[in-house]
Amino acid sequence: MSDFKYEYLGSGIKVAVSKEHSFGTDAVLLADFASPKRNEKACDLGTGCGIIPMLWCRNAQAKEITAVELQEKGYLQTCESIRVSSVGEKVTAIKHDLKDIKSVLGHASMDVVTMNPPYKAADSGIKSVSQAELIARHEVECKLDDICSAAAYLLNFGGRLCLCNRPERLCDTIEAMKKNGIEPKKLRLVSKTPYTRPWLFLIEGRKGGKPFLNMEPNLIMYGEDGELSDEVTDIYGEYKENTK
Repeated sequence: MSDFKYEYLGSGIKVAVSKEHSFGTDAVLLADFASPKRNEKACDLGTGCGIIPMLWCRNAQAKEITAVELQEKGYLQTCESIRVSSVGEKVTAIKHDLKDIKSVLGHASMDVVTMNPPYKAADSGIKSVSQAELIARHEVECKLDDICSAAAYLLNFGGRLCLCNRPERLCDTIEAMKKNGIEPKKLRLVSKTPYTRPWLFLIEGRKGGKPFLNMEPNLIMYGEDGELSDEVTDIYGEYKENTK
């Protein structure tokens, strides 16, 4: 664990990061977008270093949190994040393949499920050099359908699945959600500035929900002065990152 570094998120919460498993703006925005209530049970699939569960702990969200990670080092980092943040009574880390989630977690046991998924299809783009990057960026270990299938099993009726992805994958994401009985209910696009096209979307679907998609106002990262917008500054809270 000598290569772990620790990012302080605020309120006594730290996350262990490494070259293989770190985090970016998209994970921070997804954690805020999902925002479990204090009495809810939440599960983060493909948790990596555990950034989303740790942000929920910082914000006093969710009653119980389960963090699922397939890769050994990511799992160890999540365990370390839990340890150094003293949140072991609230957060449980599981090393497991989400495609076989039924063998470790109960049906309809969660109110909220999240995942920051691989953005590129398995057969698209330039492949990453390292195995960790390949799994994180390309759908080699799981596809959108696998994620939505796992979420459909985990969520209770009316439970929420929250994902982020690149705009070019929006149709694929909606198709996978609907195929697995999760109705897209809320969509938010994220742009760097008011004048640039979106680079990310945040989407929420509800298990068993009726068709009706609510388009929220775009989330703008930076104002005309080049500084983080007030909303994004609030989302980051005590943690500050140079995202320019």
